Amino acid sequence: MISASTKRTTLTAVMLLAAAMPAYAHVGVGTTSSFTAGFMHPLSGLDHMTAMVAVGLWAALKGGKAIWAWPLAFVGVMLAGGALGMLHVPVPFVEPGILASVVALGLLVALAVDLPVSAGVAIIGLFALFHGHAHGTEVPENAGGLEYMAGFAGATALLHATGIAAALGLGMRFRGLARAAGAACAAVGVGLVCGVL
Repeated sequence: MISASTKRTTLTAVMLLAAAMPAYAHVGVGTTSSFTAGFMHPLSGLDHMTAMVAVGLWAALKGGKAIWAWPLAFVGVMLAGGALGMLHVPVPFVEPGILASVVALGLLVALAVDLPVSAGVAIIGLFALFHGHAHGTEVPENAGGLEYMAGFAGATALLHATGIAAALGLGMRFRGLARAAGAACAAVGVGLVCGVL
């Protein structure tokens, strides 16, 4: 059974996301034709860094198969979304979906939501599709998008590993700190949604 405070928190997050303005942090921003540009891009925006570290934190809090399955799902689906973007296949709600990922993944960590690994893969995969699509659409038609996406995938995996290492390094005694980091991720997401960050 879901507690009343979890329901209120979720409802508040959904209402904030419904009012979300696009982040405008993607299309046409920066160079998108090299491995280095792809690698640096996730490190240049709060939306990317917080969502990707949150995936690692949540995977570590869950433990077991989630430690490798959730980051792998994010990177794999993100690359598929990038291919869709490069092929100009439309995906609705990309920018709101990216903002939602920051808030939702932060809340999943903050509340230490314990879902089956498959459910986590589905949630993470949905958000990864939005992140990947946004970056695939940035790649100019005459550029080497594969190099860019490889760099982007490498940096994403590194951010996931950072979240995993931080949560595992804190250990079970300091699980509350990992959850506090999740709350900080969600707060960053709310700031992005409200346009104050």
